[in-house]
Amino acid sequence: MSKRLIKVVGIGVFLALFIGLFAIFGSEGQNHDYQPQNEFKLDPWISIHIGSLDMSINKAVLYIFLATALTVWAMVYIAKRMTDRPNNVQTAVESVYDLTYRNITRGNMDERMALKWFPFIGTLFLWILFSNLLGYIPLPTNSLEKFNIFGAEVPGFAIYAATANISIPLTLTLIVWVSYHIEGVRAKGFRRYLASWIPAGVPHAARIPLFFIEVISHFVRLISLTVRLFANILAGHMLILFMGGGLAVLLGLAALGVVTVPLAVAFFLFEVILIAGLQAYIFATLTAIYLGGAVAESH
Repeated sequence: MSKRLIKVVGIGVFLALFIGLFAIFGSEGQNHDYQPQNEFKLDPWISIHIGSLDMSINKAVLYIFLATALTVWAMVYIAKRMTDRPNNVQTAVESVYDLTYRNITRGNMDERMALKWFPFIGTLFLWILFSNLLGYIPLPTNSLEKFNIFGAEVPGFAIYAATANISIPLTLTLIVWVSYHIEGVRAKGFRRYLASWIPAGVPHAARIPLFFIEVISHFVRLISLTVRLFANILAGHMLILFMGGGLAVLLGLAALGVVTVPLAVAFFLFEVILIAGLQAYIFATLTAIYLGGAVAESH
């Protein structure tokens, strides 16, 4: 049987299954009660208010705690198991070390800066990686939809990532943004640091416009670094949510699941295998670039 015939038969079976399910379940019409955005709503579990400051415990705080705990546990576990004859764990760790130190950190700054900032950049990479990966593990965090276990109301299972909440990437970005400016001023002095924003050899008439363009570019980094991480993780979760059943529920068309569920599985694997690690790598790399560029003699 040729590949073309196999594809035709497969499509035919797929369409027949869709039509059969549609004939059995039909369409219940559009569901106006289902609000998919509620999956990302942060309902307070424990309300804590200090004046106008809301420090309530919610699922975002839980995911931050879990990512932090995993990062600390991983580093302690690794430190205790380093041996002269590498095992599988140590081999994997050394690969991560080479990536974060030699590629990300040392590849974008001198050795002195790399030794100083590697612990921060390495921790940042691991924390974002763990946070992103946790976002694809279903946990009982959906307090809007509960189920009963021996009389106890337990929150429904859902996927969520702390990095899908814009406040978390923004906080990380602000730390990076302030840090590289401080490092630049410390290395060159305030006036020399600002002067280094203008490339050498630029005519005097063009220096002021270029300086203001550079000022704008530094503030744009706040947006780009934040949104890149936030938007990619949020978009991935939204695609999985809609393809995994959300779209079928919204349209009231159960048979649509035949089409969307395989897509949901494909999106899930794509996000876990590629996007989670890639976004951690990009954020850590840009951090190293900004720090290295701040102390470099020329831009």
